[in-house]
Amino acid sequence: MNEITQILNFIVEVEKLKSVIRKTRPVGLRRYENSAEHSWHVCLSSLILKDYANDPVDINQVIKMLLIHDLGEIDADDKIIYSSETVENKLNEESGIRRIFAILPQGQADQYLSLWHEFEAGETPESKYARAIDRVPPLLHNLHDNGHSWKKHNIPKEKVFSLNRRRISEGSHQLWDAIEVRLIKAVKDGLLN
Repeated sequence: MNEITQILNFIVEVEKLKSVIRKTRPVGLRRYENSAEHSWHVCLSSLILKDYANDPVDINQVIKMLLIHDLGEIDADDKIIYSSETVENKLNEESGIRRIFAILPQGQADQYLSLWHEFEAGETPESKYARAIDRVPPLLHNLHDNGHSWKKHNIPKEKVFSLNRRRISEGSHQLWDAIEVRLIKAVKDGLLN
């Protein structure tokens, strides 16, 4: 099989991300977001907010990570972040990532698998920033949807603050400061208990 055929097969396979339904609803809508929409949203958000990263970042590297970081959900499905940080779930996602990237020519497969591992490790300035941005749209969805997902999944405010404080502030202290103000208001308004 030639390389372009492999790439075209990959492009068809990743279409499946559009059928992975997430746990939050887009602002103003009653339907749930799919993971492909989330990928687009975090990429655009990362571009717009890049000047607020704690460290200078290669925005192209960030966008690449954000475009591929959820592809493992095609096989592993989306899990709510507050219960998804388990070894079993990460192994399921990595298995899916490896299967999907194996469709690509070897050099590309290795490159994208490396990007996925960089995102998951969260050690480089780019991955810290990407992981911070990945948290922003779901929070905004809840803040603009009466805390829908938090309430539906019984997510306590302590978990919301703890996980997001760590993830967002590692990539952008300024962004966390802005989000924290909104979360504190959400508690006062009864959206988050």
